[in-house]
Amino acid sequence: MLVGAARWIDRRDAEILLANCWGLTRSQLFARFGESVPSDVANCFGKAVTRRSEGVPVAYLLGRREFWSLTFEVSPAVLVPRPETELLVQRALALVRAPDAEVADLGTGSGAIAIALAHERPAWSIVGTDLSVAALEVARRNGAALVESRVRWVQGDWYAALARQRFDALFCNPPYIAENDPVLGSDGLRHEPRQALTPGGDGLVAYTTLINGAHRHLKPGGWLAFEHGATQAETLRALLVARGFTHVTSHRDLAGHERVTEGKQAA
Repeated sequence: MLVGAARWIDRRDAEILLANCWGLTRSQLFARFGESVPSDVANCFGKAVTRRSEGVPVAYLLGRREFWSLTFEVSPAVLVPRPETELLVQRALALVRAPDAEVADLGTGSGAIAIALAHERPAWSIVGTDLSVAALEVARRNGAALVESRVRWVQGDWYAALARQRFDALFCNPPYIAENDPVLGSDGLRHEPRQALTPGGDGLVAYTTLINGAHRHLKPGGWLAFEHGATQAETLRALLVARGFTHVTSHRDLAGHERVTEGKQAA
């Protein structure tokens, strides 16, 4: 039964799901090779394989995902944190040197970026915002579990959540996929929250809001940095320059794609 079910999905996914149903690590699972699988484990595994074959991300089936060497709770209310987003965390740590900096993570989702920064810089004052109440509930639980609630969570749409506050840096991984991009119907993505994947149109509207409004929420010399799609960097650099940002630079992810762009507000 297990072999018949698992043939429809990737072998690694099958091993992860079986280990999870059995309450084992993958190493422990391999050590039990040849043992009979308990019926309750087999039932759990069969259901998990069916959902995975329908495109549900493994992270949703497990209820967790590792990011920045931390284990985050995830649910269909939030995007699954991805390895390329760690580049944005790396850039944040490189850009902001003050030990007591004030920074914000806009559209925080699971809280991955904000919590990774809080983990690395315990003295920073960090705000994580999101329009989705359900997403913020996940972020709050992750914050409580991973950084002792050292991130302040605020509900609201982009800068509306920040009132009149100003920060040393603003970071964001906004929705950036064009609404007609077929990738939205691909395995995995079609089960993730659509409002966190695409803002509609050509996918750039969130960046326009972020770039145009940043001057009201950055301290002099503050940084704005965001993740974006592999083909959007040139357009976003031009938008930043047009709004007076300096030191505008894009950085490539491990796949060689321009993935994070940053700019500095004039002092």
